[in-house]
Amino acid sequence: MKKETHIAIFGSGNGTNAQRICEYFKENPSIKISTIITNKKDAYIVERAKNLGIPSHYFNRSQFYSSNNVLSYLKENEIDFIILAGFLWLVPQNLLESYPNKIINIHPALLPNYGGKGMYGMHVHEAVIANHEKESGITIHFVDENYDEGKTIFQAKCQIDASDDAESLAQKIHLLEYEHFPKVIEDVIINYKHNKNDK
Repeated sequence: MKKETHIAIFGSGNGTNAQRICEYFKENPSIKISTIITNKKDAYIVERAKNLGIPSHYFNRSQFYSSNNVLSYLKENEIDFIILAGFLWLVPQNLLESYPNKIINIHPALLPNYGGKGMYGMHVHEAVIANHEKESGITIHFVDENYDEGKTIFQAKCQIDASDDAESLAQKIHLLEYEHFPKVIEDVIINYKHNKNDK
């Protein structure tokens, strides 16, 4: 049985969370970020992967939804967990079945509020501010067949001040993401290993 747990990070954009996760696990002897996968060729996350010395892999919509291309790539690279870090497509059934409770996403609001299709990034923060909410936060959750409806693993909150706008709220949310996401990923993996060893 291999000792290392291999992670694939899926991202569609800038990749700041992906970089933070990679840096967090860089010296970890038992958890390795093996690949960064994207559905956008020109996403800056590809550049970050290069700078971090981590292989990246691009796929298009038909490869993702109408073939086992991505699943085969994950299996070839012995991937154990999938982390969605700013990845905007719904995960297909073949990946959900192959990675039950092993696909983790982060959402920049307190689910079940402000989730669902089209609710990502600044769209979320703008909606939260428009509704004059007093707090927001992050939700880290397992992924199922619907947007933002998988079982919640962890939430963290931040206060929204009267002076906050969508931009300043985004900054607060980013700080929560950077602080908590890598640690929660680590906890999930450690708990999974313990439970597996107990059986």
